[in-house]
Amino acid sequence: MTRGWTIVVPVKDPARGKSRLTVTGVERTALARAIALDTIAAAAACEVVERVVVVGDDGGLVLGALDLPGLRFVPEGDARGLDEAIARGFAGFDGMPRAALLGDLPALRPGDLATALEAAASVDRAVVADAEGTGSTLVTAGPDAEWTSAFGDGSFARHVALGCVPLDVPDASTVRRDVDTAQQLDEARALGLGPRTTALLAAAEATLG
Repeated sequence: MTRGWTIVVPVKDPARGKSRLTVTGVERTALARAIALDTIAAAAACEVVERVVVVGDDGGLVLGALDLPGLRFVPEGDARGLDEAIARGFAGFDGMPRAALLGDLPALRPGDLATALEAAASVDRAVVADAEGTGSTLVTAGPDAEWTSAFGDGSFARHVALGCVPLDVPDASTVRRDVDTAQQLDEARALGLGPRTTALLAAAEATLG
């Protein structure tokens, strides 16, 4: 099993991110932050991951991650877009297996991530499609491959064009279920949400009665 992966998780300022995610009784900023923290925690708990680098400017996220050991935080600063932010996170980590993981996978399980990374270890570059099959949730590069990515709407086809091998990850894998809408959040809940997202939604439901 290939170990020593460096994972970069880019996280938008929750005040700007997840504009399509509306859940009654739940503040969108708090929900976006909880989703990101559950994603980061799962990545940090993955047995093949050596380090997790979080790129973003949300101080609340840093405070929320104090119970997660070994994280490195890199400010997004003036990075122009997701790909540039990810590249900033990878600075200094050439010569080792690397992966960019989107920060909106609240049902992510460490074992599912380990399975995907193990499959990716046999190729120079790889990509995992989101549940809809058009976006990308995980992009990888081997130790000898130059990092490149093309996230955004319809990114799966662009990553394949860049030479990323599509990984045969099962539809039910938690690596594939990113969340941008309330419906997608319900689908992630069926897979089993992380503790922070679960607690936030439970508190809102209790308040609403």
